[in-house]
Amino acid sequence: MDRKHHIDILDKEIIELLVLNARESYLEIAKKLKISNSLVHQRIRKMKDVGLIKGSYLELDPKILGYHTFAYTGISLKEGRFTKSVANSLKKIKEVVEYNFVTGKYAIFVKLYAKNNEHLQKVLYEQIHYIEGVSSTDTFIAFESFSRHVSIPPYSIH
Repeated sequence: MDRKHHIDILDKEIIELLVLNARESYLEIAKKLKISNSLVHQRIRKMKDVGLIKGSYLELDPKILGYHTFAYTGISLKEGRFTKSVANSLKKIKEVVEYNFVTGKYAIFVKLYAKNNEHLQKVLYEQIHYIEGVSSTDTFIAFESFSRHVSIPPYSIH
């Protein structure tokens, strides 16, 4: 099996069950699909080997942890040469949970959580704006977030 493994119907069914519940036991998946437990193990192992499945993740509710403000921030840089160093600095800010290099008005787009608006302001003005190379930021506060819990478009596995 190579990195360009073709996903068949059984792989798709396994993936769909794992997307719904990444902690589903292989035995339960086997029962639902009416196949052997060892076949589920084999298929998941192969999908991991080719890099299709990269892991399973724990999802926490940030609000229960006290983080009630969720925002996206577009970061403009003074020069493109600062991209990597700014990204390395962003990794050190615990409120930043994701960053992406993007095209368009911004060089980097980050997702972050803060306890409230005042905390968000401190993160922006006392941490992100102090990073060498950051020119400016635009922040968009999200009222609510929805996720399909899969990092590929749904049409690509059907």
